[in-house]
Amino acid sequence: MPYYFGSTSKQNLSTCHPDIQKVFNEIIKYYDCSVLDGNRSKEKQNEYYHKGLSQLKYPESKHNQSPSIAIDVVPYFSNKPHIRWGEKEKFYEFAGFVMGVASTMGIQLRWGGNWDMDDELKDNTFMDYPHFELV
Repeated sequence: MPYYFGSTSKQNLSTCHPDIQKVFNEIIKYYDCSVLDGNRSKEKQNEYYHKGLSQLKYPESKHNQSPSIAIDVVPYFSNKPHIRWGEKEKFYEFAGFVMGVASTMGIQLRWGGNWDMDDELKDNTFMDYPHFELV
């Protein structure tokens, strides 16, 4: 089944580094997903920090660069709810797919579920399942 990004996802993706755009324009061909964030404003970054959704204040996040070298993307389900935060297994599956595709493209990403990139997923203190960033 062919998938495509909606207008919000396209806009958010357009604020990202060209390598991130390449990866996720390939991902969407095979895996339905939504782009929640690319570049973040000072206000949005600090709001996320205060809500505990980010550990970094503006301008320390990789989302604060222009173009952004970080992106938040979630698996998208066709039936509601479209985003299922409680289904961690789907985030793990999605991250594996993303990391595999990026690797075949020669683009190195870090996933927010494996910050130290050691393939040990239980040693992370802050799990940010939607987060991917250029290394």
